[in-house]
Amino acid sequence: MEEDLKANLATETTGKPIICKAAVCRKAGEALVIEDIEVAPPKAWEVRIKILCTSLCHTDLSFWKLDLGPIAAFPRIFGHEAVGIVESVGEHVEEVSEGDTVVPVFFPECGDCRDCKSSKSNVCTKFVNKYYNAMPRDEVGRFKDMFGEPIHHFVHVSSFSEYTVVDITQVVKISPQLPVEKACLLSCGVATGIGAVWKVARVEEGSIVAIFGLGAVGLAAVQTAKLQGASMIIGVDSNPEKEDIGKRFGITNFIDPKSCGEKKPSQVIKELTDGGADYCFECIGSAAVMQDAVESSREGWGRTVILGVEPRGIPLSLDCLDILKGKTVVGSLFGGIKPKLDIPALVQKCMNEELNLDGFITHEVSFHDINKAFDYLIQGQSLRCIIWMDK
Repeated sequence: MEEDLKANLATETTGKPIICKAAVCRKAGEALVIEDIEVAPPKAWEVRIKILCTSLCHTDLSFWKLDLGPIAAFPRIFGHEAVGIVESVGEHVEEVSEGDTVVPVFFPECGDCRDCKSSKSNVCTKFVNKYYNAMPRDEVGRFKDMFGEPIHHFVHVSSFSEYTVVDITQVVKISPQLPVEKACLLSCGVATGIGAVWKVARVEEGSIVAIFGLGAVGLAAVQTAKLQGASMIIGVDSNPEKEDIGKRFGITNFIDPKSCGEKKPSQVIKELTDGGADYCFECIGSAAVMQDAVESSREGWGRTVILGVEPRGIPLSLDCLDILKGKTVVGSLFGGIKPKLDIPALVQKCMNEELNLDGFITHEVSFHDINKAFDYLIQGQSLRCIIWMDK
C-alpha cells in the first residue's frame, strides 16, 4: 500500500508545482508562521523531497537571529537537518529515484572536483556554499508565497517545509530500515561531532580530550571519543545541567567556566592533565572559546579542532609561540564527513548498534508547533527536537 501511495503521489505531482505548508520566517528573530507556499518542480540535477521529519540545529537558531549581512535574507525557510522521500527528480539525476529514502545535507559532494576525489578534505570546490539563499547552480529560488513573491532558501536545504528542492550533490540515499528520527540526526550536528573525532582528529586509545560545548555536536564528539578509547574526556559548558547529561554520554570531568573563579578553563584543564589535552574540540562558535580551546591543548602535539560556526566573522587571536611549540589548529565543516560516502556508513553503524542516537532526541513536536522547538533550544532544554511533518 505504501509503495502504491508513493507511485500515485509521483504521478499526480511530477513536473508540476506543489502547494504545501511551510514554516516561514519573515523577519529576523520573529516566530515562524505556517503558511501555504508554492514549491517548483526540480530542474536538471535537482531532487524534490517530501520531508518526513526535521530537527532544529543551533545553526538555524544563529542565522534566525542574524539581521545584518548578505546571508541575512528574509522571508526565509530555515531547516537543514531532515530525512524524506524523493517525490520527483529532474533531468540527469540517476543515483536516486522516486520513493527512495534520502537525507538532504547542507554540504555538497559533487564527486568530480579535486577535493571530492581526495581523502584529505570533504570540501567541494565545484559547488562551494557561497550562495545560501537559493539553488546553487542558477542562484534562483524554488519557493514562492501565495502572492507570487519569492521566499529565500537556507543553506540550499530549507527543510521546514512539507516539500523542498535540493541539488543532487546535497542528497544522500540511505537505508529505509533506520528509524527516520534517527536518520535525521545524521544530516548535520551529530555527524559533525562523530566525524571530528573519527576523521579529523583521529583520537587514539588513551588520549586526553577536552570538548567545549555540550550540545548535540559536542556530545556526539564525547560519545565517539569514548568509543575510540580516550582515557579522560573533559566537558566544558556554562550550563551546569550539562554535567549529568555529559556523564551519560561519557565525560569523565566537567568544567563550568562560571565556577572557575579567576581561572580560565584552559588553566583548569592544564592542571587536570599535567600540561594540556591532546585533542580539543570547540563546538560553540565563539572566537573567545576557540582561543581558550587552543590554550588548553598540550605543547608539542596538542590539536584543536574548530567546529562551531562564528557567524559574525570575528578574528581568532593565537599566540605565535604556541604554534611554534607544536600546537596545531584545524577548522572542520561537517566534521570531515563526505556525505555520500560516510553518512550511509554511519547509518549502518547505527543499525549495528555501534552508535547510539537515542539520547540526542530530547523533545518531539508537530510541525504546527515548530516554534516550541526554538523555545526549547533557546532555554537550553533541548539537544535535538524532532519536528514531525504529519503529526
